[in-house]
Amino acid sequence: MAPKVFEGDGDDVVWKEDSPLTELLGFDFSAEDGQDRSGLKALINSAVVSHKRMPMLDVIFDRTARLMSTSLRQLTNENIEVTLDNVSSVRFGEFIQAQSAAGVIGVIHSKSFDGYALLAADSPLVHSVVDLLLGGRRSSGTGVEGRALTAIELGLAERMLKTLIDDFGEAFAPVADAAFALDRVETTPRFAAIAQDASVCTLAKFKIRLEEMTTRATILVPHAMIEPVREKLLCDFIGESGAADEIWKRRLGAGVSASGVELAAVLADRSMTIGDLRALKIGETLKFAANVGARVELRAGALSVAKGRVGRMGELVAVKIDAALAKPESEMEPEAAA
Repeated sequence: MAPKVFEGDGDDVVWKEDSPLTELLGFDFSAEDGQDRSGLKALINSAVVSHKRMPMLDVIFDRTARLMSTSLRQLTNENIEVTLDNVSSVRFGEFIQAQSAAGVIGVIHSKSFDGYALLAADSPLVHSVVDLLLGGRRSSGTGVEGRALTAIELGLAERMLKTLIDDFGEAFAPVADAAFALDRVETTPRFAAIAQDASVCTLAKFKIRLEEMTTRATILVPHAMIEPVREKLLCDFIGESGAADEIWKRRLGAGVSASGVELAAVLADRSMTIGDLRALKIGETLKFAANVGARVELRAGALSVAKGRVGRMGELVAVKIDAALAKPESEMEPEAAA
């Protein structure tokens, strides 16, 4: 017999946790906080949002990794290799909760987009770069996990973050001039809140290899910040659309404007049969039903473009246009149907 959802009579109603409805809706009260839930609650709280909707971000982050390798080598005079590990989509709240208090987080501000992003570096990377900049040997960072950074170490870490942010801005430049700058450095993850916990963000993870040691850095970009350039980020490669199309449109418009069009001034029309046309003789006069003050119609081929009255301008015959230009037939059909 299947388990019941409710049990009891009157006011003594008990919700059964093992019912099929609880499994369907995901409200498993026996589950502890932090465990995965299924059903409707899992759909509502889902953090999976495909970043493939903006494939250009993958190109930008891959270029950022190459620029970071060069910049860190110049900064530390050591052989450092940076590779793009993974690009995924997460909720902002999940990213903040996963950050360690031993690392540093740089808050990036974009003047062009008027938004914020985050650059997080783990503790081994920070202490290794700080030791190298102070003239010491690279550190594994294992013995300094719980130690807070001093003012000098924090200043050197800020210098490293500025260098990496400049690389990110340079990689973003072919898409748009984002004008990224380091706004502040935070050592407590909850103080680096730049969006709502449910906000969808793109997370890029970088592997930084320093001899035998491997460290990590991450860049978090909220989708709300890059919304102004979303159309460009939808492209599969730089130059797929945008500047090239605008140049082509300008050249086509200039060519069309400079082309010549034959314009005919028609005073009146008359319908005739083929037999009447064959019966015409040289010198014969055709009569039209047009008054003295009749208006002339200007035509380009079979299309009527304007109407006006015939007059003179010096020694030339002129037409003064006194009616609006006619719309093309393709634009007039919807109006007639309405």
